[in-house]
Amino acid sequence: MRPARALIDLQALRHNYQLARETSGARALAVIKADAYGHGAVRCAQALEAEADGFAVACIEEALELRAAGIRAPVLLLEGFFEASELQLIVEHGFWCVVHSLWQLEAIEQTAVAKPLTIWLKLDSGMHRVGLNPQDYQAAYQRLQASTKVEKIVLMSHFARADEPDCPRSSEQLAVFEAARQGLGAEVSLCNSPALMGWPSVPSDWVRPGIMLYGATPFEEGNSVAARLQPVMTLESKVICVRELPAGEPVGYGAKFITDKPMRIGVVAMGYADGYPRHAPTGTPVLVAGQRSRLLGRVSMDMLCIDLTDVPQAGLGSSVELWGKNILASEVALAADTIPYQLFCNLRRVPLVYCEG
Repeated sequence: MRPARALIDLQALRHNYQLARETSGARALAVIKADAYGHGAVRCAQALEAEADGFAVACIEEALELRAAGIRAPVLLLEGFFEASELQLIVEHGFWCVVHSLWQLEAIEQTAVAKPLTIWLKLDSGMHRVGLNPQDYQAAYQRLQASTKVEKIVLMSHFARADEPDCPRSSEQLAVFEAARQGLGAEVSLCNSPALMGWPSVPSDWVRPGIMLYGATPFEEGNSVAARLQPVMTLESKVICVRELPAGEPVGYGAKFITDKPMRIGVVAMGYADGYPRHAPTGTPVLVAGQRSRLLGRVSMDMLCIDLTDVPQAGLGSSVELWGKNILASEVALAADTIPYQLFCNLRRVPLVYCEG
């Protein structure tokens, strides 16, 4: 069988969740939307359920998948509902629901529900994606309270640039949020991973760790919390062919790399159809036979080439780590001009193999 696979370390996942809660001193919803950022939502939820305060997903389809797998912990729908008819399912399964638009508020007011809802009321504090306008926020809160259809309200917003420690935008957003919630005695949720890791003064009764849960940092520079994260996913494969090439020979499509000396080239069963970034350039780090080396030339659909010239112990069948505990996903992302989030979410075709440690 093709040797490409992704090892998912569930022990590291639990470590990172505990680190998020320890760092914040708050309750934490483990964000497992988009199939747990490519790590497998059901298995990740099962690994965390005994200690997690709850989970967060994008939509009701993702939440229903968790319930079908037996997950009974609270599940927050980060995009809320898309049609009023979903409210019955939300009540039936006990989902928590974000309200980010006035039409959603109106739908709740107009719908008969068998049990009161837990609502996370989202403010647009400056990201300008979804969220209620500041001038509507207090009235929306009061309308939810008056509807008698809501058991609990959590006040929330989302930072646009918390991964930029020197940018004032997060402080500006916090000021907007504080002004909008003045006088409202409800719990607060502001911190995603970068805010949790880089803005310890931001108040948050609930935090929402996402990328840090999977052991990757949202920051390009160093961070004390990031240094304690444990990578959860190790993407690996093997060398399936070795070529000895003289100087002046092209490697791969488009001759994007030409040997400048006699070289040993290893062909690895991994390509962009597996989710490895096609635009990763020559020099992107890999680990082969326990030693760091580099990608050579253009990534193909099913294969890529690496440099074995200075790795004499490597050969046919040698193990290759594309990212994981030795080659951090953030290193690969930086080289490929993308972010770890996209690397993980783009993973496909590669089987997920779960392990403990």
